[in-house]
Amino acid sequence: MSRKLAVYEPFLGKRHKEKMRAAAEKHGFEVRIVDNPEEERAFLTECEVVFGHLPEIARTSSALKWICTPFAGVDQFLKPGAFANPEAMLSNSSGAYGVTISEHVIMMLLDILRRQPEYRRIVANHEWKRDLLIRSIKDSRVTLLGTGDIGLETARRLKAFLPACINGVNRSGQNPDNCFDRILTQDAWEQILPETDVLIISLPGTKESFHMVGERQLSLLPDGAVIINVGRGSVIDQETLIRELKSGRLQAGLDVFEKEPLEKDNPVWELPNLLITPHTAGNMTLAHTVNRIVEMFLEDLDAYCAGQTPKRLIDRTRGY
Repeated sequence: MSRKLAVYEPFLGKRHKEKMRAAAEKHGFEVRIVDNPEEERAFLTECEVVFGHLPEIARTSSALKWICTPFAGVDQFLKPGAFANPEAMLSNSSGAYGVTISEHVIMMLLDILRRQPEYRRIVANHEWKRDLLIRSIKDSRVTLLGTGDIGLETARRLKAFLPACINGVNRSGQNPDNCFDRILTQDAWEQILPETDVLIISLPGTKESFHMVGERQLSLLPDGAVIINVGRGSVIDQETLIRELKSGRLQAGLDVFEKEPLEKDNPVWELPNLLITPHTAGNMTLAHTVNRIVEMFLEDLDAYCAGQTPKRLIDRTRGY
């Protein structure tokens, strides 16, 4: 019986699909490019390797040895019983999203500091008002909760705006690319919050990060601080944050929420100091992102077929 490999991702272009097919066939796989997973379910459950965000296949296929999701988040693959084959490997595409998400962070931050949501309402009413007080990234004290691909790419871009400092928080205590003025570990990071004007969150959703930013941490931030979350909504105690926003003490830009999508009648839509984007920071609508996702999978496929561990392997007990 031939080894089987399936590829499923709607954002892939014809060039990407042909490149992935050729690479997999070179390694002796029977390859199928899947457009409709339900119609191809029989083939998918026989696959040794699957590229695609298909948690149902992982849950039901004992033949699966490796699944690579084109997303960075792997939450749906971490639940009990998520894999029919407990030895199956899971990898993600973390490392492909730094460019697009860091640009989204800069966009949200500038929008908030320069009062663009309010100016858009003014312009929509055909008014000529130009006296809103604005703020600058320059001389702001920035803390990045998470210094991986997204945090690092964000810090690189922020440097051009000459902030007072760029601090990073991670588990290792290491300073990637020496891009941060100071690194704090997660057991000591709260001490920097009173000196944080902008808090940028790019952490994955894990047991350790759940509600890492809660009532105590929010209370430590100075009045007027801006919070931007492009990681997972579960990192912030959302109810507590909403109370702070309603009081007017803080401002926020949220691309992610604890429960998505937001209900149409949810009152948070109307908060004037909250900028909402509907989980679009990491969408695969940027060509660079899709190209990088494909490149990384093919690198890992070469490693896998050489008997090596895929570089982007996820430790399912840790969640990253």
